[in-house]
Amino acid sequence: MRSNLELVLAFIDSWASRDLDRILAAMDANCFYHNIPWEPLTGHAAIRESLEGFVGGSDAIDWVVLHAAETSDGVVMTERLDRFRMAGEWIEMPVMGVFELVDDKIMRWRDYFDSAQFQAQMAIVQAG
Repeated sequence: MRSNLELVLAFIDSWASRDLDRILAAMDANCFYHNIPWEPLTGHAAIRESLEGFVGGSDAIDWVVLHAAETSDGVVMTERLDRFRMAGEWIEMPVMGVFELVDDKIMRWRDYFDSAQFQAQMAIVQAG
């Protein structure tokens, strides 16, 4: 049996595949996902719709885990550098993530990042 930390690290690694089915398989069907400061989402359908832009618009994804820890009650926290290559340019965002798991599935996932930094990088990529 794998620890919650191991499950979350495997989930993070799955992003490199850019396979939404594989990514969503790590989440409970009723997962609550909040990519803060954007609106929260619940359930695979809503989460898939949101993630399709990141996954479909990227030709490569590389999430670098800088630090990761599991609390005594099983909550996993990660400090990451989330990297998406779009139109040949890497967009990089520092992210702090919090994952709560139930029965080996992600039930609640919150990521904290600077949306202004993300939007500025997207503008550069879109300007080409």
